[in-house]
Amino acid sequence: MAEAFSSDDARPLTGPLLVLAAMVLALANFMAILDTTIANVSVPNIAGGLAISPSEGTWVITSYSVAEAITVPLTGWLAARFGAVRVFTLAVLCFGACSALCGLAPSFGLLVVCRVLQGLSGGPMMPLSQTLMLRIFPPERRGQAMGLWSMTAVVGPIAGPLLGGAICDNAGWPWIFYINVPVALFIFTLATRLLPRYELKLVRAPVDFVGLGLLVVWVGALQIMLDKGEEVDWFNSSLIVGLAIVAAIGFASFLIWELTQKDPIVNLRLFANRAFAVSSLVMALTYGSFFASVVLIPLWLQTSMGYSALWSGRVMAFQGVLAVVMSPIVASLIGRVDPRRLVFFGVSLISVVLFWRAHLNTDAGYWAITAPQIVLGFGVPFFFIGINSIGLGAIPPAETASGSGILNFLRTTAGAFAVSLTTTNWANASSHARVEIAGRMSAAGALDPLQQGGLTSAQGLSSLDQIAQQQAVMLATNSVFTALSLCALISACSIWLAPRPTGPVTLSAGH
Repeated sequence: MAEAFSSDDARPLTGPLLVLAAMVLALANFMAILDTTIANVSVPNIAGGLAISPSEGTWVITSYSVAEAITVPLTGWLAARFGAVRVFTLAVLCFGACSALCGLAPSFGLLVVCRVLQGLSGGPMMPLSQTLMLRIFPPERRGQAMGLWSMTAVVGPIAGPLLGGAICDNAGWPWIFYINVPVALFIFTLATRLLPRYELKLVRAPVDFVGLGLLVVWVGALQIMLDKGEEVDWFNSSLIVGLAIVAAIGFASFLIWELTQKDPIVNLRLFANRAFAVSSLVMALTYGSFFASVVLIPLWLQTSMGYSALWSGRVMAFQGVLAVVMSPIVASLIGRVDPRRLVFFGVSLISVVLFWRAHLNTDAGYWAITAPQIVLGFGVPFFFIGINSIGLGAIPPAETASGSGILNFLRTTAGAFAVSLTTTNWANASSHARVEIAGRMSAAGALDPLQQGGLTSAQGLSSLDQIAQQQAVMLATNSVFTALSLCALISACSIWLAPRPTGPVTLSAGH
């Protein structure tokens, strides 16, 4: 796709038109990423409204993420075959339509189907917004373009819980989807007027249907296995065993097929580049830990700490304060400071914050719970901007689109898988801890003082049950955050496996 930038008639925009076009592209990226987390704080409300369990409700999150991850690697082929602007504007329009269908869904099954369609539409919007952002900015200002794009990528997951909580509490959960409709129409209208002259040269590239099919099979099978495992008792279920076999065979077949194809749908040969391979590993481990915490905190606050969707969203929103401030500062450091140091600092800080969270208790007040989020917002831009710079700066410009697709695929897939693993382990740890706490209470005769205080036996048992449940969830939450912290620490140390960049690290126009 690099030759698309050789067109003479597509000069960079200037003045108000540049500002307007940049706002449109940034808003599109923000909307696509926002929807990965806007439903997080709304899962309990959706579960209650559609008569399902909260653990089943997480399908609303993971179905979108997996569908999005599947279409991201296709973006390069779609842009070459049909045109970047055409694909971008159509994706925006379909995203708005699917958002409306999500809000109108009368059952949970239809909601998940609509979320899948929404994710399939949102996938191409992220890399194409980046592609076109570089296209409309003058070469000397492309660093600013990537700073703006990265800021929306950082703030999107943070703003989701706040907006989701406010909308859910005041208007009902369907409106977390309805709000996308006018935004999508606004983006579509302006994009069709400002961007057509930046259309990329069409290339009749063949599509790797076998590779695409194998990708869908192994990712889908693995995700369903993770989501349904707890419900059907994991490997005691023939369904889970079958899904595990399909995922393993599908993944192995996918690797073999893609490494032997002339035009693979995912260019796995990029992993031969050590900097890109290490960046991919760090991206998956860190974002998985980060995104799992973003999902777990609202669930814990609403199911155990008595927070509403709005107030749990406000807790999460504080993460965006320093993220907005630090994003342009970190972007200005790229090229002047070894990006490995930036990533190590950012991921280490994420690990420290997760470990901090592992030591909270049920008496924690609002600011004790919120403070870690404020600190986390300081570290996230160092990770996010730095890791993209290392990974994409290490590969040839002609491969940047493929590399961007792989990094985005790993980010969204790692997030979806991490959510499933985390919520399952959280539920299991809560159950085990509850049994142990209840046993200790019974052995200690904890019911006697309550009865002596005037409570009936039933009232005393109910009170003890609530205490046991809350403490069990707290212990499980601390255990999960300890594991996430360790994962982030391993990721931080892994960045030093990447070679030191030999020159300035930038995102080239090869997109």
